Amino acid sequence: MAGQALRRLMAEYKQLSINPPEGILAGPVSEENFFEWEALISGPADTVFEGGLFPAKLVFPSDYPLNPPKMSFLCEMFHPNIFPDGRVCISILHSPGDDPLGYESSSERWSPVQSVEKILLSVVSMLAEPNDESPANVDASKMWRENREEFNKTAQRIVRKTLGL
Repeated sequence: MAGQALRRLMAEYKQLSINPPEGILAGPVSEENFFEWEALISGPADTVFEGGLFPAKLVFPSDYPLNPPKMSFLCEMFHPNIFPDGRVCISILHSPGDDPLGYESSSERWSPVQSVEKILLSVVSMLAEPNDESPANVDASKMWRENREEFNKTAQRIVRKTLGL
């Protein structure tokens, strides 16, 4: 199984290298380990995260693409769909099948037709449009809903921090 996963990851890396999505760089940490990737995501334009450069890592299971990778930001983040420890919580990264909590449909969750590129583009969309109905960070979700100005100030502080300012 790991051989199939490795071939798939190598093909996805080649495709990302040839035609990278705007504002996203991603690839294996080393050529010896294609199961751990690093990514650099630019904050989406016209959002409070615009201008930020957010490093992240993806760790792929040996049965990829049957199961999704785990993704975490390596910098401070304050967002309704990012746990305080940096782990990303979006539907596309949830195990395939029915949601035991009944919140998501199986079509929103991981499937083998997804790709690293789709994951990263979904994360960019998530930064632009948080889902505050299913928060990973309750404090960020509450602030997003109840005090948008304070949320924006916090996000802009993080953007400056990612730039070393």
